[in-house]
Amino acid sequence: MEFFKNKKFKIGLALGSGAARGLAHIGVLKALKEENISIDMIAGSSIGALVGACYARKGEIASLEEIILMIDWKQLVRLADPNLALLFKGVIHGKKVKELLRSLIGDVEFKDLKIPLAVVTTDANTGEEVVIKEGSVIEAVRASISMPAIFMPVKFKNRFLIDGGIINPVPVNVVKDMGATFVIACNVIHKTQSRRLLGSTKKQKPPVPIPKAQIKNVTLAALNDKIDKLLQDNKNKMQNFQKLTNVFKKKIYKRNQRIEPNTPSIFNTIIQAIYTMEYEIVKLKIKEADVIITPDTGGIATLEFYRGREAISEGYRAAKDILDRDKIRSYNTN
Repeated sequence: MEFFKNKKFKIGLALGSGAARGLAHIGVLKALKEENISIDMIAGSSIGALVGACYARKGEIASLEEIILMIDWKQLVRLADPNLALLFKGVIHGKKVKELLRSLIGDVEFKDLKIPLAVVTTDANTGEEVVIKEGSVIEAVRASISMPAIFMPVKFKNRFLIDGGIINPVPVNVVKDMGATFVIACNVIHKTQSRRLLGSTKKQKPPVPIPKAQIKNVTLAALNDKIDKLLQDNKNKMQNFQKLTNVFKKKIYKRNQRIEPNTPSIFNTIIQAIYTMEYEIVKLKIKEADVIITPDTGGIATLEFYRGREAISEGYRAAKDILDRDKIRSYNTN
């Protein structure tokens, strides 16, 4: 792609929100890397902030892809650290999740990153967009992935921050403000009818994790050990929380036997509302991008991180397809 080698352009990458579907960003970055397209700056919301931070640290994505494909995500759900005392602030406190982020990204600050990064969050009290470009990368990403009512808001200076996708699902304008003169945007937010949320309508077997003895990647081996320790530390808390929720559900259904069993849960309802709103925002804001990559990830549910291989493949395919189009080549003649 001769066009992208023209250094009069500053290429910015906007990575959007979308939970498990956002793993497609890894495939997009993989394709861009193969095409020798150098990214000068990145802006990310939610899962886009996480993937963007991992890439921005060293400018490579292979390690993250390997980690995502080898992690036993079914087990990883147990890393949620519900805090019953703070239930009305958010179901998940997020302390264990932050430790996992530290293992994935490293304990770095924005100034240490190889590629400039901006992480988009939302002020829980005012609804304002808060863009973080300095300080702890872990704290910023932890705030950006904090889905309302599920994660507790993150205290940052004098604000309480939540999911960046609420205000800016695909932060094209943010990466432009960073100085990008050509923006590639990756969007995984789809129409409501083509999207599933927390649950799966079709049971799928998660990938079998590779035995520790076969793991040659030193970073991955260390991460596995860290996850095992976090899981063990969190085991009793999760068991107690599960017992309490089971008792609660039994009482609710016993007293309200007329409730339709297929009635969406409170979490599905919240997430549905969030993604419906985000889709409407995306339609308006994404038009500002020069290239829009939209992986076909609508069939992946919100928490189906174990379908990472599928998401990454869709991102790679979508990026390769759009980069090969005549539309991209035509920019070189302008």
